[in-house]
Amino acid sequence: MTNRGVLWIAFAFVHIGVAALGFLMPNEPMGDVYRVYEPWSVAAWQGYAVVGVTEEWVYPPLALLPMLLAHAPGTLLGSYTIGWAVLVTVLDAVAFAILIGRGRSRGRTVAAWFWLAAMACLGPVGMYRLDAVTVPLAILALLWLIGRPWLASMLLAAATWIKVWPAALLAAAFIAVRRRGAVALGAVVVSAGVLGAVISAGGAPHALGFVAGQTARGLQVEAPVSAPYLWGAVAGIDGFSVYYDVELLTFQVTGTQVDTVIAAMTPLMALAAVAIAGVGAWKAWRGVRFVRLFPVLGLALVVALIVCNKVGSPQFHTWLFPVVAFGLVIDRRRWAGPGILVLGAAALTQLVYPVLYGGVLVAESGPALVLTARNLVLIALLAWMAVRLVRLPVPVPARVRAV
Repeated sequence: MTNRGVLWIAFAFVHIGVAALGFLMPNEPMGDVYRVYEPWSVAAWQGYAVVGVTEEWVYPPLALLPMLLAHAPGTLLGSYTIGWAVLVTVLDAVAFAILIGRGRSRGRTVAAWFWLAAMACLGPVGMYRLDAVTVPLAILALLWLIGRPWLASMLLAAATWIKVWPAALLAAAFIAVRRRGAVALGAVVVSAGVLGAVISAGGAPHALGFVAGQTARGLQVEAPVSAPYLWGAVAGIDGFSVYYDVELLTFQVTGTQVDTVIAAMTPLMALAAVAIAGVGAWKAWRGVRFVRLFPVLGLALVVALIVCNKVGSPQFHTWLFPVVAFGLVIDRRRWAGPGILVLGAAALTQLVYPVLYGGVLVAESGPALVLTARNLVLIALLAWMAVRLVRLPVPVPARVRAV
């Protein structure tokens, strides 16, 4: 059997296994699909309410599209949740086929195995969340950044209008790719199309409502910044606790000066992103090549969005997969270390959710320790990428070398 055939067998095994685990594991990791995605999409199909158009929504407006599309396989198979898993698998299959090509590139093969391993380590939450739709789009975009930068930027822009995080990769592409005009044009065309469709449907007041929705959120229990409050709850300190936000359908933490921390996190995340992008722009201006600059810059920006975020949902870990896979395609030796770190963090994430999540919510020390370890791995990854970015060697001009 060819290497390509083995990869496709592994692809089927991982996707079927992860999809099935969603129905078997505790805390229903596929619950968001039938609790929120299905009702939102049914309401839109029936004309009752179109989230992001007729009312405020926590997601960008294009996020409704995959929720609607999942009804096609869902209707045939008798389950919207299974339909969602099929939709994600089909999108992954397209990106996987482009990634492995003819199966002759060792870098692409390693990247493909990494992606499958990462999916298995993270488990069902990586499939049964909206983020799963953006991962194959991002992988395709990164593979096409050099040859088709306009198409790559359109895919990243579309993914951004589904879930905001690919904007980090779009920013890194604009900095690192020489054909910046093509990158900018592709993003502008897609953004104009999405906003135009929403406005023409009468949704102008809600088109950017997701921005305000994220800004107003509290500290989610899994976020790195929440660790002191979680450990305060573990220690039984008065005023520190984990509670359920009925509006956002998520568990958050509270304690001393929590409002101050909440208010500081969005500016801190923006500052971190600007600082990283600034270093990346300086390196690009000094002549650092795309193949060295983009993967480091892209991963640094994406990890910063996770580490400095007051929301710490477990599916955020999928954001790391595309850029690490791309790094492995380019230079598997240089990116083996970050890949291993991402796999370890993914495994810890699945251990936290859904396996130990009940213990996290009641502030037990064991689950809190596992969650803290996962967050420390992410912080270490951010520090590593920041240092690597700063240390990227700047090419010496030929005339200087001649002297």
